[in-house]
Amino acid sequence: MVDQLPNRGLELEMLQAMGMSSMDDLFDDIPVEVRMTEQLALPAPQSEEEIIADARRLLGANMAMSDTVSFLGAGLYRNYVPASVFQLITRGEFLTSYTPYQPEVSQGMLQAMWEFQTLISELVGLPISNLSLYDGSTAAAEALTCAVRVHNRKAEQKDTVYVSELTPPDKISVMTNYCQGAGITIKYIKHNSDGSIDLTSAQQAAGSCGVYVEQPNPLGLLDGGYPQLKSIIGDNTALIVGVQPISLGLVEAPGHYGADIVVGEGQPLGSPITAGGPIYGIFACSKPYLRLMPGRIVGKSIDVDGNEAYCLTLSTREQHIRRHRATSNICTNETLIALMGAMHMSLLGPEGLHHLALRNITACNLAKQKLSEIGTIALPHSNGTHFNEFIVELPSSASNCLEYLDGVDIIGGFDASRWYPERKNWLLVTVTDQTSAKEIELLAAHIALWSAGVDA
Repeated sequence: MVDQLPNRGLELEMLQAMGMSSMDDLFDDIPVEVRMTEQLALPAPQSEEEIIADARRLLGANMAMSDTVSFLGAGLYRNYVPASVFQLITRGEFLTSYTPYQPEVSQGMLQAMWEFQTLISELVGLPISNLSLYDGSTAAAEALTCAVRVHNRKAEQKDTVYVSELTPPDKISVMTNYCQGAGITIKYIKHNSDGSIDLTSAQQAAGSCGVYVEQPNPLGLLDGGYPQLKSIIGDNTALIVGVQPISLGLVEAPGHYGADIVVGEGQPLGSPITAGGPIYGIFACSKPYLRLMPGRIVGKSIDVDGNEAYCLTLSTREQHIRRHRATSNICTNETLIALMGAMHMSLLGPEGLHHLALRNITACNLAKQKLSEIGTIALPHSNGTHFNEFIVELPSSASNCLEYLDGVDIIGGFDASRWYPERKNWLLVTVTDQTSAKEIELLAAHIALWSAGVDA
């Protein structure tokens, strides 16, 4: 197959134009002792046509989530996004969105960003929101480092933060990467057997720089103990709450029960799952954290002619201020995806968000009811209130159950042992507004059939 690239074979001519005679000359400034000499374990190079043919073959093996029955969540959720969001976001002025270095020609984009900030602030109950971060995990990690910057001087437990022990290990790994370089120690708050937070354990966090919990927690439980946390840990310790934003259509905003920082994965608002990305992180806070928060903020003002004008009011990345004063090395924000979230929220409005949240929790309750009727399985936290997802305890390993369900074209959920290795039989089942009653009944029927044939 002939490679269609026009300059193939002209490498020597291009090197001579640069005063070089070989490719090795390009790397003369790299010491020989640090160069890789062995061959990489890679297949032979391909032409553009061959690469495209291979890509089409691989993509053809994929299964679209919309084409199958899926109960997989664990952080990313399949909510309906109105078609108008995708129509609006493909307009050129949005599709090419980037950091508005020239505010005088970026007023429309700046206003859209400002609207996003306003919507997030109203949603979480805090006065300040940045323009988004990379994802929910980096937002959580940034919140921990922000809490240390604000509280470390007066903290009794200096350079120390506490995190819920239920926090998924992949999120913990991001937190660890952020904290280890800053010399921050991560300790853990325990939870009770019913999945709720152990408030006695939370008392140990008093005097630290910050406490991180999630509402709903990773088991899908809405924890009624969180409103008490702020009074337990005190004013000099930041309460950081990670949220599933759709739940805030029903659940009290964390800012209303003492949260100092609210973070979360914004994907359920505006963005399909699309194989894990692109996604965006939510970050909102109260005023004491304003100057030391990561990211940037758009402000609204009046220009010299008395007209409404927008500009970057606060930008704390190293490109804009002295490196040693930068609060984060986040180079840009997820503007395009965040604007999809703003469009979704604007289209829904308060009533629409409430209705969407109600559909999610109603579907979740129906799934709990149907699966609880199967005598061979158990729901460990059946008395709790769940949003989107809940744990099912199987008579055998969740991996075996998922393998069986995959054979009947059902993505049965998430093997919770990937998070909690000792829980081999735990299956995290997720339902959303896109899960039908028929699909729930189908899952229940197949789990009943599979579990009946298992030697417990």
